[in-house]
Amino acid sequence: MNNHSISQLQSERLRNLANGNSLLKISLGLIFFTILSSAFVYAETISVNVDGTSYDIDYTVSGMSVSGIESDPDFISLILLVDVTDSPGVLDIAFDRTFFDSIYEGADDDFIILADGDEPNFSETNTTSQSRTLSIELPSGTEEVEIIGSVFGRTIEETPSEPEDIPEEPSQKQIPAAFVDPSKDPKVYVERYVTESSYKAWFEENYSDYTFHEALDISKSELDKLIAEIEKENSEPTPVETPEEPTKTTECGPGTILKDGACVLDERCGPGTVLQGDVCVVLEPQTSAPTTSFKGLGKDLGYGVIAAFIVTGAIAIILALMSKASKSSD
Repeated sequence: MNNHSISQLQSERLRNLANGNSLLKISLGLIFFTILSSAFVYAETISVNVDGTSYDIDYTVSGMSVSGIESDPDFISLILLVDVTDSPGVLDIAFDRTFFDSIYEGADDDFIILADGDEPNFSETNTTSQSRTLSIELPSGTEEVEIIGSVFGRTIEETPSEPEDIPEEPSQKQIPAAFVDPSKDPKVYVERYVTESSYKAWFEENYSDYTFHEALDISKSELDKLIAEIEKENSEPTPVETPEEPTKTTECGPGTILKDGACVLDERCGPGTVLQGDVCVVLEPQTSAPTTSFKGLGKDLGYGVIAAFIVTGAIAIILALMSKASKSSD
């Protein structure tokens, strides 16, 4: 074999190798295109009306198609009209929870799915707080798929995120405390704190972050000193004042003088005289005015009237006797 023949043979081999590489590249391209077609070509959206509100539903199919959808608010279900050509055909459908969901006692519940009245194989492939995705296998020839849930148009309450714990900066204390009047002597407050249990309890409840001497803006030693003074004052008995007896005064009558607390005869002047201005003078006799008893006067008047009647009667009798005697002598 000459050199020309060898070169020709090598050229043919290289051309065949190039053709083989081209075929491999074309095959890989077709496979990639098929994968992309299955992923994007069949991704579709369909709208459904529920009690006057329209909702969009995303779905993908394989070996089948969806020709329509309607809602049944009475049974809380969606009915899809399908044409399944492969066995099985696969329907992947996603529901927004605010549109359609299956809930029981606050927790997720399984959907009920019927394919021409029978229960097909299905699974829930994706579940989030916002949506649920179902993958349903349908036998060839299936015409209607009904998906039954528990609620249409549910409001989802978002769980509030927990606030970050931000350390609180310690607040600066007001010194002296708000209840303290700086113009008053701190002893006033200390005395109440020591002697009144209710005042002490009030302070400890409302100013628990203060010590008492801190609230008064005094030192601990000053507080201890004031407490000692107050306790000493409270322990000393209060002297009882004895009222002074009033000075007894004695007045003596004329002719007597006060001696050793008693009235005695004044012997400095003679009988019937008293000392007045260092001179003995004669006592004037005391005369008492006659008293008239109205009771005795009435009694005497009665006796007088009786006596007058008796005398008058006697005279009358005598005159009568004399008159009778004179008539008899005639």
